[in-house]
Amino acid sequence: MPPSTPRFLTLADVAEVLNVTVRQVYALVRSGELRGIQIGGRGQWRIENDQLEDYITRQYARAEVQDDERTEDVTSDR
Repeated sequence: MPPSTPRFLTLADVAEVLNVTVRQVYALVRSGELRGIQIGGRGQWRIENDQLEDYITRQYARAEVQDDERTEDVTSDR
């Protein structure tokens, strides 16, 4: 039985999941923030599901650190 979700996603698939544009996903891949692979003669990008989940987890951790820093700034201003 095939998996319920494909192992690899297109840039458009990732854009839909993240609710951003394909250009934004392409920029994330090109910058290395989101790991992807190029396949085929035309070099189409694919992102593995696990890599997308890792990226999302890192973004949550980054947001948490930023929230903590903002809280520290507010309390130190008092």
